[in-house]
Amino acid sequence: MKYAGMPMGMWALFKGSFQKNLTEVYGYATIDSKEMTKRAKKRFKEIIASLPDFEKGDRFKMNIVSCAQFAAFYQQLTEKPSLEKTTEYYNKSMMIKPMKWFCRMAGKKKFSKGDMDGMKKTESFRAADRNPYSWNMTFEPFSDGSGYCAKFTKCGICTLMKELGISEATPALCALDYAMSEAGGASVFTREYTLAFGGPYCDCNYHKK
Repeated sequence: MKYAGMPMGMWALFKGSFQKNLTEVYGYATIDSKEMTKRAKKRFKEIIASLPDFEKGDRFKMNIVSCAQFAAFYQQLTEKPSLEKTTEYYNKSMMIKPMKWFCRMAGKKKFSKGDMDGMKKTESFRAADRNPYSWNMTFEPFSDGSGYCAKFTKCGICTLMKELGISEATPALCALDYAMSEAGGASVFTREYTLAFGGPYCDCNYHKK
């Protein structure tokens, strides 16, 4: 995957919040967080270069780029933090104003025909059959019409985090689904299993508000 394009744009958009929260969440000195960010940018480019190009129509490219950015910063930490702290770090770093706006816009289309059609298309696309850094899912509408479940059987984030030797932090990334659903304003998100915690799948349940 090339750095130019989406990876470069996402680095520019989120770099400041990832750096700021090295201090505000993890407690690093400001001067140290600046140096860590310089190293993280180099590492981010290395991770991105190691990834294959995503197929046109694969809706999960942004997910893996976000994972790569988090991993690049996480690998600069001098001490391994708790999962609770890392969850807070990723949440605060990602849920900045532009991201909240993006979630609100997505929320306006949640449960629309276009949303449903998109989920069906993703189900049939099965990108992870050809790209281990993408996702496979099944689309399961609730029988009472109150929402749907996107059930993931393969997860690109799990694959990449395991390869990078930092699987312990994967659940922190999974937790962002709750914050994004809340920011969208159209659904209540629930989940019973995650692949990151050894579950048989990740069940992403979106209930209409």
